[in-house]
Amino acid sequence: MDIVYWLIYLGVGVFVGFFAGLLGIGGGSVMVPILSLMFTSQEFSSDNVVHMALATSMATIIPGGVASAWMHHKHKAVNWLVVKQMLPGILVGTFSGAVIAHFSSTAFLKTFFVGFICFLALQLLFDLKPKSRHALPGMGGMFVFGVVMGVVSSFAGIGGAVLSIAFLTWCNFRMHDAIGTAAAIGVPLAIAGTIGFVATGLFDKGLPIWSLGYVYLPAFAGIAITSFAIAPLGAKLAHRMPVVVLRRVFVVFLVVLAVKMAVSV
Repeated sequence: MDIVYWLIYLGVGVFVGFFAGLLGIGGGSVMVPILSLMFTSQEFSSDNVVHMALATSMATIIPGGVASAWMHHKHKAVNWLVVKQMLPGILVGTFSGAVIAHFSSTAFLKTFFVGFICFLALQLLFDLKPKSRHALPGMGGMFVFGVVMGVVSSFAGIGGAVLSIAFLTWCNFRMHDAIGTAAAIGVPLAIAGTIGFVATGLFDKGLPIWSLGYVYLPAFAGIAITSFAIAPLGAKLAHRMPVVVLRRVFVVFLVVLAVKMAVSV
């Protein structure tokens, strides 16, 4: 692999980690379109570009997610009972979503991702939050939500924080506890999704060297290293910078990036 691409992956990790820490968003929303464009420029098969971007994005969530979950656990902001109740649905939904994505066309995955980014952009732009009205559902409801969140996360290459935080807030969780619990939920979700993408990608003969299934290891390593190191800095600066303005700039960038991916890949 050209050293230039390795340096770019390190730079992507810095960018993703900074905004993830600053705005409290998952990195997948940024990584998927950037990786799609990067893989296209490296002349990887157009049939695999989006699948690889989703898989690599999902894999990079794991190390940062573990660190984030541990930090929130130390501050007693993780409801482990909720994590346990949601875990079966998450594992089923995320692994199934990765398998379904394997058999889905690039056009479908691009359309789904762009639609999800538009939803995320509206939420960030207008700071939309559900009103707290309900208690947590029973085991059946938790399983169903876990499945839905897992499938959506696999299709979008994200850790599911947007959905789980909204769900927990709707169920009368304090925002701090919702964020901490969502961070813990994201770890098994990312692991299950990564395993699904690796397993299905092993049968694809058109993948480039240094791929583990659909996960492109050089991109995973570069992004994981720098995003893990930079995310705490973004979190610290969140209290010192005009986050509202930065959020709006980020939203515009995110939408432009998603549209560029849809047109170019």
